[in-house]
Amino acid sequence: MGQVRVYGNENLPHRPSLFLPNRIDEAALGVLERELGGAEKVVYLVEEELRPGAKVLAKIGEKRVVSFKFRASQSRELRERLMEQLQAGRHIVFLPGRPAQVMGCLSDVPKPFLMQLGALHISPVPVFVGFYRKSIWSACTTEESYDWAVIHIMPKLTPGPQSGERTLEAWMLAGATEFESHPMLNMSLGRLLVEGFKHNPHSKLIDGMDGSELNYIKLLGVSIALSKELKRTVKEPRLGIILPPGKGGMIANYACILAGISPVNINYTSSEAAMHSIVQQSGIKRFITARAFMTKLPQFPWPAEETLLHLDAMLKGIGLTRIAAWVAFARVTPTALLVRALQLDSRHGDDEATLIFTSGSSGEPKGVAYTHRMIIANVCQLLSKVYLPPGSRFLCSLPIFHSFGLTVCTMLPAVYGFSMVTYPSPLEAKTLNDIIEKYNCVLILTTPTFARAMLRRAGSDTYRSVRYFIVGGEKLPRDLATEFRSKCKVQLLEGYGLTETSPVCCVNLPDAPPSPTSPYYVPGTCEGSVGQALPGLAVRITDPDDDDRALPLTEQGMIWLKGASVFSGYIGMEHLNKNLFRDGWFKTGDLGYVDLNAFINLGGRRSRFSKIGGEMVPHEVVESAIERFVQRPANFSPEERAVCIVGVPDVQKGEALVLLSCVHSGNLTQALDEIRAHLVSIGIPRLWCPRELIPVESIPELPTGKLDLRGCNMLAQEALGMH
Repeated sequence: MGQVRVYGNENLPHRPSLFLPNRIDEAALGVLERELGGAEKVVYLVEEELRPGAKVLAKIGEKRVVSFKFRASQSRELRERLMEQLQAGRHIVFLPGRPAQVMGCLSDVPKPFLMQLGALHISPVPVFVGFYRKSIWSACTTEESYDWAVIHIMPKLTPGPQSGERTLEAWMLAGATEFESHPMLNMSLGRLLVEGFKHNPHSKLIDGMDGSELNYIKLLGVSIALSKELKRTVKEPRLGIILPPGKGGMIANYACILAGISPVNINYTSSEAAMHSIVQQSGIKRFITARAFMTKLPQFPWPAEETLLHLDAMLKGIGLTRIAAWVAFARVTPTALLVRALQLDSRHGDDEATLIFTSGSSGEPKGVAYTHRMIIANVCQLLSKVYLPPGSRFLCSLPIFHSFGLTVCTMLPAVYGFSMVTYPSPLEAKTLNDIIEKYNCVLILTTPTFARAMLRRAGSDTYRSVRYFIVGGEKLPRDLATEFRSKCKVQLLEGYGLTETSPVCCVNLPDAPPSPTSPYYVPGTCEGSVGQALPGLAVRITDPDDDDRALPLTEQGMIWLKGASVFSGYIGMEHLNKNLFRDGWFKTGDLGYVDLNAFINLGGRRSRFSKIGGEMVPHEVVESAIERFVQRPANFSPEERAVCIVGVPDVQKGEALVLLSCVHSGNLTQALDEIRAHLVSIGIPRLWCPRELIPVESIPELPTGKLDLRGCNMLAQEALGMH
């Protein structure tokens, strides 16, 4: 056990109060008790079936315990017992027990107890207790072995309802504040890449196309050799990379980081207008690609030849002898000396590490500068929740220009020393399944659309090695999750992230196994949610129409985020940024709420709502109801979208709903009447029914499988003569 630091002494109330820590151990308990005036000033509230560990109980003794049984206690009776202690001049500290839970949870207090404590109507003092280690490989820990612990005493909550929600919000904010100050976040991503490669020399980058392998020492040597060439050749601070996930794409990104150049991975499915926008916003003058890849994309608006660096030609120019020399240098040189020789600590912390662009689903691509701090924070947050045994292999098929492909599939395995199996396309389902089986991949990350295609081509044992099959980027259909469990015995784990949060915010995980000593548990999965918020990320909810009106976490509204992995604004778009941030909080544009176990439940994008007659109408609710009603043609693929709801301007009611459909033709008036009648019959308000039905060949989508919102709106407005 390490040092225990205390913050917030100025928040200690003058009168005896109820203190609610999110977790505790005996060392932190001793420090907190001293802060509260010593043993004679404190009693402890303990739930009999969720008792703390023996060491904690031994420290306080049974005489100072106020016990209660959750299932049998009445709030009024418990409140009276606690008020007696407060009136006698004693502080009360609720002692969390150790419920069964997945690693990395924010709190040891299960949801029912926050509800019970909220019903006491005794205004509590939230206390955040966090345990930390110095190393990035174990910086967010809940284990008893730690380098230091912190106790944040928060201001006493004002009297009123929903104190459970307000306590959770205070814990999350304190956790995010403490994590932001962690010294490791000021480190260099380049240093961590070198350490990851050096400490895991036998891990491999495996090319799923040809089966070739590079162990991590060779990968480091090649990356250093290329970084030296890039330093000599590229004079600008950023370099465009137009390569798929594979040996070339990974090496180019690592080499840029080692050279102190920001890689800008460019979406090679972009339109000419989007490509021009990316180049203009980022200021890049040179691009690195490969001739073999160029031949596969003849329609891509390739930059002028004189601006292109060809990776294959560059490596050939460096030569096998020099590459071998750098591999030998990387193998024998101590890490600290290698870091100094490459000057890797010259860029760190809040310096830009890479630049990534949003998909542009609702307009022009927007540039997000990922700092060293943001990437380090996010990989650490994710690995504090997800346990991967040594030697685990990742399937890396998401494009590197995608935020998940960059952080989770490119940087995380390299930093932590997990092997990578790359494949240049997430679309080739059968090949991906073969790769998963052949290499016993442990972690899969994809979208529900791509996962559905993989399921159709999977056998019952295809995913036997998979520990985490994580899906995100779009809502996980319940039928897809059910089919995966039935056919492949695999649990699809829905997560949520944004390019702006580098990117992972939360993820569902398998529930902890039941424990005979822990009748209560903090779940790993909450059906319908996108998972529990990662440690170090704070969430708040506001009225969708009033940023200044805060709502309880458990009430649906606009989601705001704060933490070390959250960006500081789009490059060159101050006109947008000023409306996105408030007191350090980022406005996501997503609607949702948070339950008392910190699971985030999404209600959809604000852009996927229409305000009709003063009422907020969710497109996805209407869409799902219509999807279940319409008849799909026999040749219609299950992963294809059949319908899409969009909002268009309306003079009388502000907006009107329009239904885009690729399964309707003929008598559209009759079809629309039938759809409206069905929606009303299942309880959907008439106000939510679409006014127009527009037949289309297909529903516009982005290459990632996400809905192309801008394309859908343009289609609707053009069809209605609004352009």
